[in-house]
Amino acid sequence: MPERPPEPPRDDLSYEQARAELRDVVAKLESGGQNLEESLALWERGEALADLCQRWLDGAAARLDEAIAAHDTGE
Repeated sequence: MPERPPEPPRDDLSYEQARAELRDVVAKLESGGQNLEESLALWERGEALADLCQRWLDGAAARLDEAIAAHDTGE
């Protein structure tokens, strides 16, 4: 019976929480010992966590750009 796909990361995870979980996923994958299905599930979870981290970083960059633009225009 195939495993069900991993749950997507919750949107309420902070950047730090998502990054910590991603680090754990990478460590598990690097250590090996999982069967193919487990490895694929870990990979998929890692991809989803990486996407969430990127969204956090993109949001932070946008906020910085807005702050810089506001400062440059004297607002």
